[in-house]
Amino acid sequence: MSNWYTINNIEKIDSPSLIVYPERVKENIRQLIHMAGNVDLLRPHVKTNKIAEVCQLMLDAGITKFKCATISEAEMLGSIQTPDVLIAHQPVGPKMERVLQLVTTFRSTHFTCIIDNFSTAQALSQLFTKHGERLQLFIDLNIGMDRSGIIPEKALQLFKDCQSLESVRIIGLHAYDGHIRDTDLTERCRRSDEAFAKVEWLLKEISSLVNTPFQVVVGGSPSFPTHTKRKGVQYSPGTFVFWDWGYKHMVPDEPFEYAALVITRIISIIDEQTICVDLGHKSVAAENPLPRVHFLNAPDAVPIGQSEEHLVMTLPDTSEWHVGDVLYGVPVHICPTVALYDNAVVVENKEVIDSWKVIARARKITI
Repeated sequence: MSNWYTINNIEKIDSPSLIVYPERVKENIRQLIHMAGNVDLLRPHVKTNKIAEVCQLMLDAGITKFKCATISEAEMLGSIQTPDVLIAHQPVGPKMERVLQLVTTFRSTHFTCIIDNFSTAQALSQLFTKHGERLQLFIDLNIGMDRSGIIPEKALQLFKDCQSLESVRIIGLHAYDGHIRDTDLTERCRRSDEAFAKVEWLLKEISSLVNTPFQVVVGGSPSFPTHTKRKGVQYSPGTFVFWDWGYKHMVPDEPFEYAALVITRIISIIDEQTICVDLGHKSVAAENPLPRVHFLNAPDAVPIGQSEEHLVMTLPDTSEWHVGDVLYGVPVHICPTVALYDNAVVVENKEVIDSWKVIARARKITI
């Protein structure tokens, strides 16, 4: 009996390929909105999907605010007239000019970005003043991720310093807590509350200085359920839209289902217990140790070696398999896997119906 993922006209698809199942994507979006309780509090991160058609599905569901990491992702969102885009990556060097180009090219999209120091805010202000434009900013806070951002205790002075700048204005706080990914939800909530207390303190201090609404953007896919109890904050999960093996087993309390897979074919049967498929480093995210992918129709497959275009695995009995057989794989990490493909094959009702360009995998589209 066939399973949800099998494709009737699989012969139309070369391997390896990225497969997207839109009905499952839409169900993941519905689940996200239900968990949030208010669609206006959602600001999904598009770094997972990088596909305009997938972002359009979120727009169609009523989501109007988005987050991204690259200028290409921001341009993709601008091209589909997304109302509100936060670039959650501090622009440096030529990226400052590219942010300006985004603002002047896509007038129907409100772009903001993050900063964590005064010199960057000052440089952006000077650039935007020169061109008669204005830019709103979020202060990026380090609340334990230790990757970027300013610690909250120093952020208050940064906010005060930025008040003097001519063409930029701080309108919110961005606090990504990707380090909070405990499987136990109670422990995840405890650590989230501890980290967010620093954000609350800073927000209170800023509110005593200015009498304007302040946005707060927090959380990724593992942590955002811990923030839904907080009044007025925005949540920015990204992986939820496709989901993957890593998060499925790390945070089993979340209701999302696999909506994107990779397919591969057996290209050689080495012996009674060993096969080789065409799914190498260049076809599935390789930053994790083996196994980097789990096969839905071959759950007993055990990867033992991988190179650029090959994946060698053991099976209990290879006589049950043939050269050319298709395996359907769930990546451990879907986000960098998607970025390895130019296009995603779209499957509905077990049939290939379309191909969507992974347009924002490019470092540059036009800007």
